[in-house]
Amino acid sequence: MERIQGRIVRGIAGFYYVATERGIIECRARGKFRKDNIIPLVGDIAEVQLVNEKEGYILEILPRKNQLVRPPVANVDQAIIVFAISKPEINRVLLDKMIVVAEINKIEPVVCINKVDMEKREEVENLINVYRKIGYKAVGTSAVTGEGMEELKSYLKDKISFFAGPSGVGKSSLINLIQSNIRLKTGELSEKLGRGRHTTRSVEFLPLDFGGYVLDTPGFTALEIDIPKKELRNYFREFIEFQENCRFNSCLHVNEPDCAVTEAVDEGIIDRQRYISYLTLLREVKEKEKRRYKN
Repeated sequence: MERIQGRIVRGIAGFYYVATERGIIECRARGKFRKDNIIPLVGDIAEVQLVNEKEGYILEILPRKNQLVRPPVANVDQAIIVFAISKPEINRVLLDKMIVVAEINKIEPVVCINKVDMEKREEVENLINVYRKIGYKAVGTSAVTGEGMEELKSYLKDKISFFAGPSGVGKSSLINLIQSNIRLKTGELSEKLGRGRHTTRSVEFLPLDFGGYVLDTPGFTALEIDIPKKELRNYFREFIEFQENCRFNSCLHVNEPDCAVTEAVDEGIIDRQRYISYLTLLREVKEKEKRRYKN
């Protein structure tokens, strides 16, 4: 029987739907996966043995470049981290925490500041420039006026992406604007797969007309930073070129003497709010280490 490779774009009730050059193949996983305690994930690249044109078995899961627990997905390229400039008021510490979590998971963060149709235009531009200067992709968008949507689409093209951010910032509205019939396509896909509308919650990658996939549910419900405290500084990209000049190799950039990072903050070279985010997250990581040692 013929073998073919594809990407798992949906999984529910023991069935996995694999997008291949032949179309969507409905698959079961071979028994060895249960035996080896391997659970195929949406996003996995799978080798499939075809039974017929529409059905097959998953024989093998190729090595993953990354994997998230919540949502349970693999091989994601980027996280579109969405915050509104107001209503709700932007939380810079949480924004920077999401960037760190993305990078720890080897996922490229894209900063998206939504609701730019509201006031604070200068604040939006300054904020976007902060992240662009560091080296991140950053865009201002409005689900009301459509501003920034073409730029956002250019970042999504041919990538596996998911949207993350607090409630009320407009993630769903942006996803609907990216592709006007994306909701319709979701329904059509369910019918095409011949399994109707499942009431069981599932995770699904929705294909974009211009190339790529977007996850149908917000990501990063788990925001634990589980790294040694000395590593956190390496996830603030703008620190790296300066910390080489700190007096101590182990400098955490808090109150050590001759710290090149704090000097850069004082000189306005490093954004002070980013530095405040770093100090806040460093305290979190230290507290977590203390609790671990106590246990």
